[in-house]
Amino acid sequence: MGTGQQSIQHEPAGQFEATRFEKIHNVIFDDSKEGSLQVAREISDLIRDRASKGLQCVLGLATGSSPIKVYEELVRMHREEGLSFKNVVTFNLDEYHPMEKANIQSYHYFMHQHLFDHVDIPAENVHIPDGTIPSYAVQEYCRAYEREIEKAGGLDFQLLGIGRTGHIGFNEPGSHFNSATRDITLDHITRVDAAGSFKGLENVPRKAITMGIGTIRKAKRIVLMAWGQNKSEIVKETVEGEISSEVPATYLQEHPNTTFVLDKEAAQNLTRIDTPWLVQSCDWTKDLTHKAVVWLSQRKGKPILQLTDKDYNDNGMSDLLSTEESSYEINIRTFNRLQHTITGWPGGKPGSDDSNRPERAEPAKKRVVIFSPHPDDDVISMGGTFDRLVSQGHEVHIVYQTSGNIAVADHEVLKVAEVANSIQPTAYFEQVIQDLGNKTDMDFDSEAVRKVKGSIRRSESYGATRYMGIPDSQVHFLDLPFYETGTIKKNPLGEQDIQIMNDIIEKIKPHQIYAAGDLADPHGTHRVCLEALFASLDVLKSKPFMEECWVWLYRGAWHEWDTHEIEMAVPMSPEQVLRKRKAIFFHQTQKDGVMFQGEDLREFWVRAEDRNKETAQRYQSLGLASYAAMEAFVRYDFYKK
Repeated sequence: MGTGQQSIQHEPAGQFEATRFEKIHNVIFDDSKEGSLQVAREISDLIRDRASKGLQCVLGLATGSSPIKVYEELVRMHREEGLSFKNVVTFNLDEYHPMEKANIQSYHYFMHQHLFDHVDIPAENVHIPDGTIPSYAVQEYCRAYEREIEKAGGLDFQLLGIGRTGHIGFNEPGSHFNSATRDITLDHITRVDAAGSFKGLENVPRKAITMGIGTIRKAKRIVLMAWGQNKSEIVKETVEGEISSEVPATYLQEHPNTTFVLDKEAAQNLTRIDTPWLVQSCDWTKDLTHKAVVWLSQRKGKPILQLTDKDYNDNGMSDLLSTEESSYEINIRTFNRLQHTITGWPGGKPGSDDSNRPERAEPAKKRVVIFSPHPDDDVISMGGTFDRLVSQGHEVHIVYQTSGNIAVADHEVLKVAEVANSIQPTAYFEQVIQDLGNKTDMDFDSEAVRKVKGSIRRSESYGATRYMGIPDSQVHFLDLPFYETGTIKKNPLGEQDIQIMNDIIEKIKPHQIYAAGDLADPHGTHRVCLEALFASLDVLKSKPFMEECWVWLYRGAWHEWDTHEIEMAVPMSPEQVLRKRKAIFFHQTQKDGVMFQGEDLREFWVRAEDRNKETAQRYQSLGLASYAAMEAFVRYDFYKK
């Protein structure tokens, strides 16, 4: 696994010992920040080297969430270390078409916001595809863009991200490996992924101008960055799959100087990470053995206790058998470990032997904090467990970390404002109605509109928590400042955010904390909220009350923990499934046509139910008891971090 100090430079030919599965050099970091810093260092070194020789440095640049931290670091280097961009010429990969430059969703706006407005690059050295070019003139414009790149001497360095379709730039499936800069129709999945930023799929442009595969492949050096679990499947397919126009990024397998820079989540499906026993001899720790046996059971489609020596030998696990008396002994240990994760008492069962239970029996009545990044993650992700904790007499506090205001559609605000105004006309709601009427695609929400959106989500949250039996006094809204920008782009996590987290934890002094460990959240709020919790725990862990506090992480609406990772599985009866559904329904603005739906078009309550049923079915397929549904958790030991 990577560290922040490792080099991402591609080793000379023959020195990269790829596994038999991997066809592209890749480097894995613990998190995206460390990977981004290394990419920024390589770019800055290149800029300085070219400047020392009196040469221009020609950079191909990308947009999207992946390179943001790279640009932040380059800006910091410019301000604090004297990194000059006067010798830099840039060519951006793509732009939506049609798209006005001033539109907050344009890549022209993005690049100036994140990089160009903060460094000393000459304006004439910046090239971004022009989304305002008339359709009849696009073809000639694209040819001219190619000529500009050639005139500059070609790309010294090309920075890339990767879409879930395998696109680089906007080269969607079907793109030819020799394609040049051109206009292209965007894949439906690409548009779905962008829908949150545009506040609805219908607002996402259908076309774009993109640098071609052939143009990208001419770059002397290519670095592709991929962060997060959402990119793990396409990263595996690109690095290990066959070259295909259906996954345009696979064309990079033929480039002599390409490196993929990944975080652990994006790399998790690579064979050497996911199933290392298929690649090399392993150090068979308890956790790795557990993972491998669960994998083998699922691969063979048979219960754990029915696995045989032959199953182990035929699937790369013969060296594990050599350390044991038989497969039977391994099977029993794995089965028992899984069985001990199942509990109907998430707060611990009072007066019972808890040696084989995931939670402590004492104290019998616990103070519990459920952190919810948005005002609905609590019931979507752990509504059944929430219900059990309340019914079993624990003091449950619900803590909403952000207002979730940007996820409320304008028409919902207009409806509320018009209803309120029809009962008692007020200047405030008149202003809200006027602000919405004057709003364009280039505008952010006014403060008045944001306030109404936040109030709507608060009211929905109270409806759900009251239904679940929580007094209003145990419902807390933090409105963490990092989120309150009124835009999709959030501020960095700050000291004020962490202090607010510290205050609520110190006030309640919980025995249990539940928090969203879902790093696949499409717009990153879950990740920042989790980082806020981790930072707070690091500050508070010396406090005496924290010695009694256990932290359990749940997953959000997009993914579930892998079975081998689960440390507590809480079964749900059919009645609890229905209660969870009803609790989710209180969040009406998030039910139909929700903005931040990600790639899954099912409503949140449907995907939550399906996920919980699938978790229970996976347990059953491994040979354990059958339940209607299950919610899963992983314990986070902050003293070991």
